[in-house]
Amino acid sequence: MIKKQAAFAATLVTLMLAGSANAQDAPVASDTSVFVFNTTLFLISGMVVMFMAAGFCMLEVGLVRSKNAATICVKNIALYSIAGIMVWLFGYDLIYGVKEGGVMGKFSLFQSWKADDADPIGTGYAASSDWYFQMVFVATAASIVSGTLAERVKLWPFLLFVAVLTGFIYPIQAGWVWGTGFLDTRFDDFAGSTLVHSTGGWAALAGALVLGARKGKYEGGRVHPFPGSSLPLATLGTFILWLGWFGFNGGSQLALGTIDDAIAVAKIFVNTNMAACAGVVTALALTQLLYKKVDLTIVLNGAIGGLVSITAEPLQPEIYQAILIGAVGGAIVTFAVPLLDRLKIDDVVGAIPAHLFCGIWGTLIVPVSNKDVTFFGQLTGVIVIGAFVFAASMLAWLALKFTVGIRANDHDERLGLDKSELGLEAYPEFVST
Repeated sequence: MIKKQAAFAATLVTLMLAGSANAQDAPVASDTSVFVFNTTLFLISGMVVMFMAAGFCMLEVGLVRSKNAATICVKNIALYSIAGIMVWLFGYDLIYGVKEGGVMGKFSLFQSWKADDADPIGTGYAASSDWYFQMVFVATAASIVSGTLAERVKLWPFLLFVAVLTGFIYPIQAGWVWGTGFLDTRFDDFAGSTLVHSTGGWAALAGALVLGARKGKYEGGRVHPFPGSSLPLATLGTFILWLGWFGFNGGSQLALGTIDDAIAVAKIFVNTNMAACAGVVTALALTQLLYKKVDLTIVLNGAIGGLVSITAEPLQPEIYQAILIGAVGGAIVTFAVPLLDRLKIDDVVGAIPAHLFCGIWGTLIVPVSNKDVTFFGQLTGVIVIGAFVFAASMLAWLALKFTVGIRANDHDERLGLDKSELGLEAYPEFVST
């Protein structure tokens, strides 16, 4: 009996040692695990960011009048689809085809994202997973424009602009930083406060200036509010965007195959969440103090402002710093929304304050928590990217205005774009008298 037990123990020890030796001699298994985790992070994060398209759609539907709600739905599902095709045709190569220190990537029609999967372990992730993750970012920038120009921009000219934005304008400036272009070594934008959100904001601002305000918005020297169709839907959209931001910022770590990467993603989640919380609370308190009543629409944008503000650097800040960054974002939204009205810039959903202004703030504050970044470098990136995107967008909007036209006529605007452009209503059972 003792001999049998001794033999069993010896066999067990031998197997354990052999297993240990095999594990040490098999780095491929470890590399495979890193590859799988990294690819999974791209795919899951990309799906979560894709869900932000639903968030933008619901937020915009809730903040426009019911006679324009169906048109907003069409625009949002169409812009996401157009973005996907344009990134495949041109965009991906414009972002990642730029030479080191260069300005412009390559126009390789139909060749986009044909990355080398011959050595997938060497890259650390599946090439198509990275393509998908980058594509949903491009769609996010286009979504920002939709809400600002709602209720008076015609459908097809808007979609033509989306094609220009997602196929050319966004990819060119993104390549300057994320594609090793000339800003790569002097400018830092972790997940896109400038490259995504300010880009969408600059394009929206250019469109708003060319398009003009909705009829009756600023008549008689007063601001006339146009209440949205559904604040519950707008609130749902904000919560969906909040959720999507965990994929937006967390996925931008670009790796989940090591303990350090896993810790980093977890910290990014916490900082992202706390910045949004601070944006909400700040907007909540400020609207009560300024207007003696809480303004839900500004509170919702306070959450988005906090999220945009932390996006440029969600990893390095301590939690208290993330809260302060998000709080300033909430304050920016609160004060900038009425400022735009005083300037007679009609932004239906408040996207310009939340995405453009907070994107600039979030980018410029990065050096406080990331000592490897300089304020001058950040300011340079903000100015260069802003100037390019605004100028290119303005040129595109003007070209559309003087060719196909971009604005619905007065009759169609009064009737609502749902009936005039789609021939249907979002809420047909609701009959106005």
